Amino acid sequence: MLLLAWDAYMEFAVTIRRAEEGGFWAEAPALPGCYSQGETVEETLENIREAIERHVEAIEACTLAQRPGGET
Repeated sequence: MLLLAWDAYMEFAVTIRRAEEGGFWAEAPALPGCYSQGETVEETLENIREAIERHVEAIEACTLAQRPGGET
């Protein structure tokens, strides 16, 4: 398990595994549904970082939308 720093305040553990069909896949267990894949470990890490970024952005957008007077 790896620990990826998101910013100065957030870090996410990431698990990388070999894919049966070749390459690798990764997940961030703290973010349900946050998965990615790649042909190499380096590509997989890059892809999971992007997946984490998009996942966190989606959570933030949903949180703002649910607040009174929040964005929609």
